[in-house]
This record gives sequence, structure tokens and C-alpha cells, in this order.
Amino acid sequence: MDKLRIDKWLWAARFYKTRSLAVEEIDKGRVHINDQEVKPAREVKVGDLVFLRQGTVVRTVVVRGISGQRGPAPVAQQLYEETAQSQALRARAAETRHLTSDPASSLEHGRPTKRDRRSLDKAQAQGKDWDNRWSASTD
Repeated sequence: MDKLRIDKWLWAARFYKTRSLAVEEIDKGRVHINDQEVKPAREVKVGDLVFLRQGTVVRTVVVRGISGQRGPAPVAQQLYEETAQSQALRARAAETRHLTSDPASSLEHGRPTKRDRRSLDKAQAQGKDWDNRWSASTD
């Protein structure tokens, strides 16, 4: 076997969990072979340069083997070789994600507790009472 559909190869190389996910990503334009946008039926061969995005992760890999069967991860990793530039970009992106703070950690207060909720309700009820007692109308 010297050629295989790109969707099958991405699935066998374990870049995507299912072939349908691979097809969706290809249709969205997130997969290129040799700097050309492809369709799911495009055939890939040994030596092709495949560019793909998985969420925020961008990878550039060289096809080293062809397999139509999805095997264990160590076997799947032998089907491709990631370029040095791609590895450096992924490492830099991982470092920046690690150094930036989580947006959820910047929140000082989360949801109000039951006690806080009761005090808020009590304050709102007092405010409504104030509006009912004092009116700007001429009645």
C-alpha cells in the first residue's frame, strides 16, 4: 500500500479519534498537504508534508508510513515524523499557556453562598419597601 486517503491516515495515525472528526477538520480547512488545502478523499503518500490544526495545537508532520488500520499509539507514532520547527512552536505555545494565569483564578468571588444570597434578597426587599413608602407622584 503506497497511497491512502488522508482522512483514514489521520485516523490511523491517531491525530483524530474518529474518521468523521478527521473529515470535519479537513472540510473546515484545517488540514493541508504540501501547502494545498485538501478534501477527505485526497491520497497521501510517504514523504508528503501534512499541516494540521487540533484546537490551538498546530503541527507540521512528514508522512513516514502508510497504514489503514488504527493500531496502538507506539505504532501510530511511527507513521509520521514531526518537524523540528513544529516541535519548537508547540513547546513555545505550551510554555505561554503555562505562564499565563487561568481566567477563572482571577475571580475574587464565585457564586454567592446561601448566607450571601439571603442578605442580598433582604437588601432588595428593603429597597422595594422604600420605593413603596416614598413616591414622587402628586397623588
